[in-house]
Amino acid sequence: MDYSRAFKRSISATVAGAALLCSTAAFAGEVTIWCWDPNFNVAIMKEAAARYTAKHPDTTFNIVDFAKADVEQKLQTGLASGMTDTLPDIVLIEDYGAQKYLQSFPGSFAALTDKIDYSGFAKYKVDLMTLEGQVYGVPFDSGVTGLYYRTDYLEQAGYKASDMENLTWDRFIEIGKDVKAKTGHEMMALDSNDGGLIRIMMQSGGQWYFNDDGSLNITGNAALKAALETQARIVNEGVAKPTSGWNDGISALTSGDVASVLMGVWITGTVKSQADQAGRWALTAIPKLNIEGATAASNLGGSSWYVLDASAEKDEAIDFLNEVYAKDLDFYQKILTERGAVGSLLAARTGEAYLKPDDFFGGQTVWQNFADWLVQVPAVNYGIFTNELDTAVTANFPALVKGTPVDDVLKAIEDQAAGQIQ
Repeated sequence: MDYSRAFKRSISATVAGAALLCSTAAFAGEVTIWCWDPNFNVAIMKEAAARYTAKHPDTTFNIVDFAKADVEQKLQTGLASGMTDTLPDIVLIEDYGAQKYLQSFPGSFAALTDKIDYSGFAKYKVDLMTLEGQVYGVPFDSGVTGLYYRTDYLEQAGYKASDMENLTWDRFIEIGKDVKAKTGHEMMALDSNDGGLIRIMMQSGGQWYFNDDGSLNITGNAALKAALETQARIVNEGVAKPTSGWNDGISALTSGDVASVLMGVWITGTVKSQADQAGRWALTAIPKLNIEGATAASNLGGSSWYVLDASAEKDEAIDFLNEVYAKDLDFYQKILTERGAVGSLLAARTGEAYLKPDDFFGGQTVWQNFADWLVQVPAVNYGIFTNELDTAVTANFPALVKGTPVDDVLKAIEDQAAGQIQ
């Protein structure tokens, strides 16, 4: 048994009450945090911790780096068993999984509705961490999407930057066919066993696999239908280079095999990893679906911070997240510059880091572009079974490519999903 944590737990009520009456300098505990990715989430959290301890020297942090799957497994096990002493004070949760944890383990996470000013964050991020009128997380990085493209390949095919603005998917496919014919390069890489592109397109159309009440939204989902049809065209018309797995797709990008990549902002560092390609890339908004209400903005990935309600250091953990992640604008400038992290705090969308031209992208202010698109991302209900729906979509997608009517494919997806989530 961890007697130090047990002792802290026994006096937590007293400490919490005193903390409400005193300044936050009265906090004096160790805040344990679980997250993944040492070069991104972990490094950023260490920067946040350093900023907090500079003002609150009695607070210490234990930032534990696990693989993402290990964080999820350990969190699931701890919550399911009720052994809260095994859990951290703060944990990073991928946005797609937030509702699954909140709904499956009610009362396990601290409600922060009255602790954080959520009006300052991107709405879509706040909505995904809201349950029955209460908000439970602190928004972190955005997965706001963009279309990165090779200007040299497009120029060889006869296209200018202006041709890449205000794209529809029909136009994207048309350009992609031309680029392939004239340069030999496919327009993009595509792993048909990954549902990422379909999710991007679907959210840009303002819909998800679920309705607001959590019920399945498949056969009547105009955005999903359009996304499936569009991806099938991309495959059948030879616009995409087939890949298998993450590493294969990244290789197609970095080797120069493909002319563009449509991904979350977090891919920027990978795009820029090839120094010899500097000046050959540009950024534009993603193409729009041809349906009513479609936008040129979407999201892929992203995560947020959650405080465990049973944490002995709950008040201290909340104060830390509020002080740094909800208020420190300079912090967001630094993590953008050093880590390429676009946060979802709207007030942080200005400043030198966002306005600085990037020579790699021909002098574009790429971060400002992402900041502008961030507020346009449609808010949707990710529900608790996104992974299961992804499996159903990718399992049935090959039938669409081979000619099965899209309505039949949607029905098959719905039937499979209904069986998986019972």
